Amino acid sequence: MCGRLNITDDPFVIQILLDLGIENPIEKMQFSRFKRATDKVSIIYQENNQRKVTGATWWLLLAQTETGFKPSKYTSFNSRYDKLNVTTSAAYHPFRHQRCIVVAKGFGETQYKNGKPLHYYDFHAHNAALCFAGLYKKWHHPVTKEQIFSCSIITLSPHPKLAPYHDKASPFILPQQPRLLDQWLDDTYHNVAHFTPLLTPYLPQTLIAQQIDKPSRYSPIGPEVIIPQDQ
Repeated sequence: MCGRLNITDDPFVIQILLDLGIENPIEKMQFSRFKRATDKVSIIYQENNQRKVTGATWWLLLAQTETGFKPSKYTSFNSRYDKLNVTTSAAYHPFRHQRCIVVAKGFGETQYKNGKPLHYYDFHAHNAALCFAGLYKKWHHPVTKEQIFSCSIITLSPHPKLAPYHDKASPFILPQQPRLLDQWLDDTYHNVAHFTPLLTPYLPQTLIAQQIDKPSRYSPIGPEVIIPQDQ
């Protein structure tokens, strides 16, 4: 999955946030049509049985400096599904104790060939919004006493329906089933084997794909293509 998200105050985005128990979401969220890796994104997480929203650096591993934190040299805006149960992986502990949800209208993918961008595509949910399965970490600076959050989005193997646009990986989009979302956010729920069936590529919502000129401009240069949800 390429590192960009579409997190606007779309009515479907707002409704999901309300359904998740977030009060006054417009006041708490950091909205932007173009969020890229290392930007701050809003995550929904649960702590002491309370749902919360906070800004998190979209890069799970951070490096400590004298005055704060910066993204680590190790690429970590995505966490691969096949690393979640590897004890030495950065995702191992968060998968069990610090899961979060990133609510978005859509996402972007870049297809590469011989190391160069071949095309750019944006995807957005048709009459819906998306719940991306995320992980987060808390960081405490020993000198400044600053506390910040970082996060990643879990990626799965390529989905056949998305392969024409991006054949490297696909994002982990959670089905919007209340019980499942509650379990995903519950920081006391550690039976992660329950989530294993979800680590197979699946589209719970219909997507609209559109080729764009550049990620930062996202001007359409092709027709919209409907990618139906999986049954």
